[in-house]
Amino acid sequence: MQNEQMYIKESQEIYDAIVVGSGVAGGWAAKELCEKGQKTLMIERGRIVEHRKDYIGENKAPWQQEYRTRVDNLLLEQQYKIQQQCYAFKDATKHFFGNDRDLPYNTPKDKPFSWIRANQLGGKSLLWHRQSYRFSDYDFAANSLDGYGNDWPVRYQDIADWYSYVEKHAGISGNADNLPQLPNSDFLPPFEMNSPEKAIKAKLEALFPKRNLIMGRAAHLTKPTELHYSQGRVQCQARNECQAGCSFGAYFSTQSSTLPAAAKTGLLHIAPDSVVHSLIYDEQKNRVVGVRVIDNNDLSQREYFAKVVFLCASTLGSTQILLNSATKTQPKGLANSSGVLGHYLMDHNYNANAGGDVEGFEDEIDRGRRPTGILVPNFYYQPDAKRKFLRGYMLGGSAYRENWQSSQYQDGIGVDFKNKLKQAGKWKFGLYAMGEMLPRFENHVALHPTLKDKWGMPQLDIHCEYSENEKLMMEDAKEQMTVMLEAVGVTNISAKTSDKPPGLAIHEVGTARMGRDPKTSVLNSFNQSHNIPNLFVTDGASFCSTAPQNPSLSFMAFTARAVDYALKEQAAGRL
Repeated sequence: MQNEQMYIKESQEIYDAIVVGSGVAGGWAAKELCEKGQKTLMIERGRIVEHRKDYIGENKAPWQQEYRTRVDNLLLEQQYKIQQQCYAFKDATKHFFGNDRDLPYNTPKDKPFSWIRANQLGGKSLLWHRQSYRFSDYDFAANSLDGYGNDWPVRYQDIADWYSYVEKHAGISGNADNLPQLPNSDFLPPFEMNSPEKAIKAKLEALFPKRNLIMGRAAHLTKPTELHYSQGRVQCQARNECQAGCSFGAYFSTQSSTLPAAAKTGLLHIAPDSVVHSLIYDEQKNRVVGVRVIDNNDLSQREYFAKVVFLCASTLGSTQILLNSATKTQPKGLANSSGVLGHYLMDHNYNANAGGDVEGFEDEIDRGRRPTGILVPNFYYQPDAKRKFLRGYMLGGSAYRENWQSSQYQDGIGVDFKNKLKQAGKWKFGLYAMGEMLPRFENHVALHPTLKDKWGMPQLDIHCEYSENEKLMMEDAKEQMTVMLEAVGVTNISAKTSDKPPGLAIHEVGTARMGRDPKTSVLNSFNQSHNIPNLFVTDGASFCSTAPQNPSLSFMAFTARAVDYALKEQAAGRL
């Protein structure tokens, strides 16, 4: 299908399906629907980003950028006050981030939440860090074991085949480590550890047999299959410049993988610059029949219609739409008979790190820029009443050798200092924690009663903070990282905790959780609304807990599974 035929503005057609959002979940929903013969409209609130053509920061060396990768201070203050907190934000990537000035939301002054947004075709799939891990039965059962949150209505065996299905298409590099708390994926070959990492792995696992150090599993094509080549994707070049866009298509994104597959069918249409205001609900039929949108540019209004609607607008985006779709009979938000819509907001907790010097290996230096690091999977995956906190955390990190840039923090002058710049510095090894956040009712989002955005819609009012449990978890992570680093011979260790607010992990989930009981959940085990049969929510809003793992791979698997279920239900006449 030609681009001019795929992109639309006005349409009176009744589509088979509407997908709201074009990120990881939205891209998968569109691909699955189109490949199963459904004429699908993808609605994206932001601009069109075309693969390769619109990666304007790609391949730009620091000296080719006006401020040497930094962003003009005026822009930072006026447009990117919140977005600049993201690890991926720099001059070569800033155009993929939302403009804070035009995207206001409200939080209590003493409880900040950093909402990182990427409102364009492809969404945050262009910016994610590509870490890809399955949840295990330990994760799916966690809520039921300690009583925080509702029990997931699925177990690992329900989703395992769908993990395999999406992994083969996306391409996940990693090693079969055979760990009970971190199930194996269908892997492409892993990236290689460097020599200090291999040495530390051997020492750590000998001293702490249940603390495995493994290669990070990432959505990168280390050895593409014929399926990947057919998508127009080729092998990862290990440039680690991924967030600027990858013309090789070597990491998974909507643009590189799911969008071409959907477009190839000729059944995909896309409505860009279309900000979803609310869903159109037919009370007589008890069905969602369409979507109201406001034009991103001229603020005109239009409507689109379909037989089935998939909300994939991000955890907070989908929840905002449902809250703003309230009716006289559903005044607390559409599909919210349970009253839990907007509640149980969670994010991961990255507030502890440690690192130090690695002796030896002076005759070695690593080459290339590997786009993933090492991982120590959660070793607290089984409940233990002796611990001061519930749940657990993973540890990420890497070993690296200092280069000339480290000398900017050291004293020196003259010939000796210049000669020193020619030599590599010390080897370093660092770890950081990624902790689970408990699902708590008081962590919630609602529509602000008076504040509006530029489209005239109520701003989100976000109330979210880490509890004492998460703080104790990070203190433990700091202590355990120190113990582990000392044990393997790392010296000059520095360890600390921090107080970065929720949101910065960019793994927000919850707020429209699935569950067995319609009285305590919004969705069933197939991401289908308990209240409205033809409404599905397959992004992070559907999650019952965070687990310690990155969530994106699960977004993919649950979305593909939900589409399969929806079409079977439709064929049976139940939608």
